[in-house]
Amino acid sequence: MLIKAFTVGRVQTNCYIVTDENTLECAVIDPGAEAGTILRYIEENKLRCRRILLTHGHFDHTGAVEEVMKRTGAAVHMHKKDLRRAITEMGFKYAPPKGTAFFREGDTLTVGALAFEVIETPGHSEGSVCFRCGDALFSGDTLFKDSCGRTDFPGCNPQDMLRSLKKLYALPGDCEVYPGHMETTSLERERRFNPFMRQAADTL
Repeated sequence: MLIKAFTVGRVQTNCYIVTDENTLECAVIDPGAEAGTILRYIEENKLRCRRILLTHGHFDHTGAVEEVMKRTGAAVHMHKKDLRRAITEMGFKYAPPKGTAFFREGDTLTVGALAFEVIETPGHSEGSVCFRCGDALFSGDTLFKDSCGRTDFPGCNPQDMLRSLKKLYALPGDCEVYPGHMETTSLERERRFNPFMRQAADTL
């Protein structure tokens, strides 16, 4: 598994391209902006983009979805709870392209030999998820190094965030954490030092 990270857009969102090096099939996680940068990497490395996986529906994680989808033919996947149904949800929920597939807890999405397990982690948004693939956890805006996602937007819920952090705390083993913003970390490090995760583990 090869993981390429790009930091894109004005909110400095992490977009990840995860590739099965044997088949050159890949998934794009959270193409938030700068579609040209993402597509250039795919094309220059002769990758076949099979899926676009969204950790949640906020604008800074979805801004380049349609262009990447149109150029690659990749299928788009998200949680239905982040689906925008009214104009008042603009920016906090997402109106995805036609044909988008909706996943839920425990679903597994395959790309070549890679398997992405869906872990529902509401809190930052109703439909927030993490993806676990081997020893990598793509945590979106749920878990950051020493922190967690904001819970003061419409659709956020602080108690749900604590429950989600406790759920991640309880995952078996360790893994590298690839968050939606800022630098990578490890799950074991966050279990030990992240005050929000420790609060969740100790109080719920």
